[in-house]
Amino acid sequence: MGDAGTLVWLFVVLVLLIFVVIVLVRSVRIIPQARAGVVERLGKYQRTLNPGLTVLIPFVDRLLPLLDLREQVVSFPPQPVITEDNLVVSIDTVVYFQVTDPRAATYEIANYIQAVEQLTTTTLRNVVGGLNLEEALTSRDQINGQLRGVLDEATGRWGIRVSRVELKAIDPPLSIQDSMEKQMRAERDRRAAILTAEGTKQSAILTAEGERQSSILKAEGDAKAAILRADGESQAIQKVFGAIHKGNPTQKLLAYQYLQTLPKIASGSSNKLWIIPSEVGEALKGIGNVLGNTTADTDDAADVTNEP
Repeated sequence: MGDAGTLVWLFVVLVLLIFVVIVLVRSVRIIPQARAGVVERLGKYQRTLNPGLTVLIPFVDRLLPLLDLREQVVSFPPQPVITEDNLVVSIDTVVYFQVTDPRAATYEIANYIQAVEQLTTTTLRNVVGGLNLEEALTSRDQINGQLRGVLDEATGRWGIRVSRVELKAIDPPLSIQDSMEKQMRAERDRRAAILTAEGTKQSAILTAEGERQSSILKAEGDAKAAILRADGESQAIQKVFGAIHKGNPTQKLLAYQYLQTLPKIASGSSNKLWIIPSEVGEALKGIGNVLGNTTADTDDAADVTNEP
């Protein structure tokens, strides 16, 4: 009988210990950093728990799932959007948001991530629907700004702050992509042709400039060479003239030198006209007289020799 009472007492003590442990576990909670917890007391909002150690009343207070207060990045699947010119484009979006009010994020909206996705899709269709394809492709910053403004205003009452919205890709239909590719290829070919023509033009200009500079330098060289040759000939003539006057030559000597020069003058193929100075003619007459006198003297001497 005593052993049975002891066992019952031990069982009760064990049950009490288990109950105490459960109470302690349910009453003491640790909230991690960048997390927040909403506490309900008897089914009604009681308070929001900040990071750290907190104590709850067992079986009275209930801690809801913790909320992440860090900035979250959610990428939504591609959404078909119709542009103003009735073209269907596929747009991928990325939303950056952060929970700023845990109470509102818990009680004002059932699923804030799904709500942000649906609101983003609706706003994106409204914004892109007022733009044509070209404007949609070139106005990403404008679209991002309009999306962020609308989302931030709408999600403010949900305790969420949308910090940024980005369009990852805007994919037009395949037919439009082919047309754009052909247009881009034609534009690249046109630019290449323009660059080639510009290069050819610059090359021709540089070549002509080089030839002009070469002609100028060649002409300047020829002019300087002609001047130097003329100076040399002038100096040579001056030296010859000085030497002639210094030697005081006779008319006969001058005529003789001119006769020696005549073959050189006649050697040129273009020398068809000879100009003989009057002094040379007088000298030739003198030479003729000398030669005539010499011949007469020779004949007289021969006659004397032949006399008996």
